Amino acid sequence: MRLGSGTFAACCVVIQVLGVALFLRGFFPAPIRSSSRTEHQAEPPAPEPSAGDRSNWTKLPPPLFRKVVIMLIDGLRDDFVFGCVWGVKFMPYTTYLVEKGASHSFVAEAKLPTVTMPRIKAMMTGSLPGFIDVVRNLNSPALVEDNVITQAKAAGKRIIFYGDETWVKLFPKHFVEYDGTTSFFVSDYTEVDNNVTRHLDKVLKRGDWDVLILHYLGLDHIGHVSGPSSPLIGHKLREMDSVLMKIHTSLLSEERDTLVPNLLVLCGDHGMSEAGGHGASSMEELNTALILISSAFERKPGDIRRPKHVQQTDLAATLAIGLGLPIPGNSVGSLLFPTVEGRPVREQLRFLHLNAVQLSKLLQENVPSYTKEPGFEQFKMSERLHGNWIRLYLEENNSEVLFNLGAKVRRQYLEALRTLSLSLSRQVAQYDIYSMLVGTVMVLEVLVLLLLSMPQALSNKAELEVPLWSPVFSLLFYLVFLVLSALHVIVCTSAESSCYFCGLSWLTAGGVMALISALLCAVVSALAKVFADGRLLRKNPAHPKARWSELDVLILLGTLGHVLSLGASSFIEEEHQTWYFLVNTLCLALCHELYKNCFLSDDCEPQPCSHVEQGLVSSEPALWDRNIHCNVSKPHRVSKSPTSLDTLRGYEKWMVLASPWVILTCCRLLRSLNQTGVQWAHRPDLGHWLTSSDHKAELSVLAALSLFVIFVLVQRRCSLTSKVAMALGLLGVYCYRAAIGNVLFPWQRDSKDISKETPTT
Repeated sequence: MRLGSGTFAACCVVIQVLGVALFLRGFFPAPIRSSSRTEHQAEPPAPEPSAGDRSNWTKLPPPLFRKVVIMLIDGLRDDFVFGCVWGVKFMPYTTYLVEKGASHSFVAEAKLPTVTMPRIKAMMTGSLPGFIDVVRNLNSPALVEDNVITQAKAAGKRIIFYGDETWVKLFPKHFVEYDGTTSFFVSDYTEVDNNVTRHLDKVLKRGDWDVLILHYLGLDHIGHVSGPSSPLIGHKLREMDSVLMKIHTSLLSEERDTLVPNLLVLCGDHGMSEAGGHGASSMEELNTALILISSAFERKPGDIRRPKHVQQTDLAATLAIGLGLPIPGNSVGSLLFPTVEGRPVREQLRFLHLNAVQLSKLLQENVPSYTKEPGFEQFKMSERLHGNWIRLYLEENNSEVLFNLGAKVRRQYLEALRTLSLSLSRQVAQYDIYSMLVGTVMVLEVLVLLLLSMPQALSNKAELEVPLWSPVFSLLFYLVFLVLSALHVIVCTSAESSCYFCGLSWLTAGGVMALISALLCAVVSALAKVFADGRLLRKNPAHPKARWSELDVLILLGTLGHVLSLGASSFIEEEHQTWYFLVNTLCLALCHELYKNCFLSDDCEPQPCSHVEQGLVSSEPALWDRNIHCNVSKPHRVSKSPTSLDTLRGYEKWMVLASPWVILTCCRLLRSLNQTGVQWAHRPDLGHWLTSSDHKAELSVLAALSLFVIFVLVQRRCSLTSKVAMALGLLGVYCYRAAIGNVLFPWQRDSKDISKETPTT
């Protein structure tokens, strides 16, 4: 089937888009959602298990704390607080509270991706955000999922926020007072925190709020710029310790008047790698500090409380119980039991029962075979034991049997919560491998077919023969189609978890299988044609034997190595360094190949012109043919004309010799133009120098000169109309840059120069 190159490319793009969409649908699994709550309208809490109606406790227990202060320090990994190097030296007050004060300490494990916005969502909703939230982190939409902030606002609680403006974007109408700071100026680690602390004195003296949220960014910014080993880290931790002491002492003085405990939460959204970044899965990036401080957590002498490992999603359920709110419907976290272990046993069991009911409902709505889950069975067992305990409790039986049964029910609930939370978390992290595999096969088939058809598509006719109709009516097509259909039936009938591709109609799935089979047959036909042409070339004595040059091997190995390097997060962050190395190596190899073909000879005979020479002067084919006598239209014909540089004119010879070194020089300038990545992003570079207001004139001259050079290099082969259009386009580019203030017009004077000439009084 003969197709034009444009039609063929359009078909490839359409199939590629379908394959990528199918892959992304499997890579971003559908999140766990609860259908019992819509628009944040909470359903009545589950009644307390009982043997009769007398104990049917259907109301939420009262709040445990009068006020809650959440102090979130961005990038606060666990060893900054609990480590003997950082915590004891730079956070003495916090260390005292952890070791001897009324507090409970935890190492909260964050899940991927370890960036700010998904972690805020995890702490406030209790759910597990996916990788798609990394993109949304740049422009956070309003959070419509059930969360603690929305529940608190619906309950009439007044919430105040200061810090990272991501909170304001997630909760746009939830705060009675707020002051957001941007998080993209990573070089600022002083003012970004001072803008938060400056509100503290007046807010702590007021009593017209219930929840205060503070998000400090300075520590994370220092990590991005200088890394965790910077001496600035210690100064910032000392500053955060003094802020914590100010808040805690203020809450304690207020409790003396109200006699109702308050809660201070110190936490981090994510950790910090040894390079200062975050987003990956290293232990330094996953483990964060979480400290709950309240006078309700009294500690007896000799009571040693070591930090326990918990999940970051557990904070949502704990805050909801502490504020007397319903647990968010999509939460997969469990209550941090040490926060309620000082309450009466009946209230403890009530809190655990509410959490277990919420998790079991979420499991029923998202897992078809929920009855086979061990967590659900443990929950039902806990409910039965809880009902027996209530019956004994209502009979006013204060015997040892009641105490032992209560302890057993508590252990059973905690085990059920742990198992339920683990099952739901595993459901979120379970990727749709089958859909990803089908999408990958489609993309690879189109890519191979595109590569095999590239020489024909780039020919003068811009047409190519695509072997589609013959494979469709071949035996191979029907065999492949039957095999793929059988595999589809086997996978969809045996898969325990839901699969998007299996959820499609049989007609749609069959069409995809037929498309994959046709593409596979087309690839096989194209490969057979390529091998047949190669055999003909080898049999024809007029053509030389084809072999891979050193340059071909270098390009292939470099491409494969670069692709494989992207499998590590460190190479993704510093990908440009690998690219610079490969480009420099390629330029040197081109230089070696060029000089070898131009100067060296076998048996004192000049070498024929090679494809490297043709590639380097492809912009001047007529000139190259005239001087070196290479027939470009017939690449396999061996030329007997000399190829030495002596046949070139003076400036042409120097252009050929200097081209690789000019390219290397330009690459070196590119490295200094803009420092990117993580390691050297803070270093000054040529880009910073050019974009500064003091050097706007130099940038204007460089921009105008670059556009002029582009016009000179391209306009040779253009018609008069194309030249005028290109000139107007390049002029428009410069005018646009001047309009937004990046460069200057020749008749425009810099405003800074004008201000210097203006006398001041």
